[in-house]
Amino acid sequence: MKHPSAHNGPSQSKSAHPRPSAGVIVDRQTVDLKRLEKRIGRVHFQQRIGIEQDHATRIFGKGRTFFHIENWYSIHAFIRLTLRGLGLYRRGLRNATAIRTLHNEVILPELPEPFDGFTFLQLSDLHLDMDEDYPPALIEQIKQARYDACVLTGDFRAKTYGDYEPAMAALAEVRPHFSGPVYAILGNHDSLRMVPHIEALGITVLLNEAVTLERDGTHIHLAGIDDPHYYQLDNFDRAAATLPPEEVSILLSHSPEAYRLAAHAGFDLMLSGHTHGGQICLPGGIALMTNADCPRRFCRGAWRYNGMQGYTSTGSGASVVGVRFNCPPEITLHHLRRQPV
Repeated sequence: MKHPSAHNGPSQSKSAHPRPSAGVIVDRQTVDLKRLEKRIGRVHFQQRIGIEQDHATRIFGKGRTFFHIENWYSIHAFIRLTLRGLGLYRRGLRNATAIRTLHNEVILPELPEPFDGFTFLQLSDLHLDMDEDYPPALIEQIKQARYDACVLTGDFRAKTYGDYEPAMAALAEVRPHFSGPVYAILGNHDSLRMVPHIEALGITVLLNEAVTLERDGTHIHLAGIDDPHYYQLDNFDRAAATLPPEEVSILLSHSPEAYRLAAHAGFDLMLSGHTHGGQICLPGGIALMTNADCPRRFCRGAWRYNGMQGYTSTGSGASVVGVRFNCPPEITLHHLRRQPV
């Protein structure tokens, strides 16, 4: 496969930094953010940065759900103490690093023949700085997978605010173990300021943008929207405006909550995460909470809506408390097919 060409997406230019005027010192981060603002537009940039500063630690209100348990840090300690008291905490920690590789067959009759069998590796909700034992376990699972391109559907950081350097350092450890091109979107735990760091690792971040993948003169399209859950900055006009309606298009959305808009925008497949499948579930995988304003059938595994296929990952990492029960973490291989094998 040739390297995907940009299509209404981020510039691949490697032009030199603009030269500051005499006597003015401009740090690298400022230059990177100015470039990012120019790329995604002033309004999107200011909204994302402004919401991060104003509401990063909010527990109630804002976003598509009223209650944000990930920001209620006192309850996190209570959950840990309760699990320790029940003798379940260590088992939950072990469960959180027992990562599975799942396979999802996606039948797309309009898929160009050269893409028949094309496989995406999806990782979601990595929360890479949650547990030092987690990145090595993730790397071991990635090394065993075979795929053509990788997609990361948001939430690189454990907290929703604060220092993101530990998460970026962990991502730098994981990155060499990916093969093929890697694409990512931001989740509700991520800062826009992380984008230059992520892209410096050779990962293309799609911020209401799209890229075109080419094989033997045929194409499929991959779009990514900004977080639709908390920031609500998903912009389908920008992400899908130039996608040819007759060609296969795939959407990366951190949360499945955007399923209606995605289906009516004409996407064939939507890949999401955010819900963790509940993370702490009753026997049988019955989630106590999904933290998503959509029907539960969209919150775990494969689903369909109005002809669009979808898949919501249970997540590769853990959030709030680094444990899992009756809901194993996963990496997922999505195999695109023209017809059932």
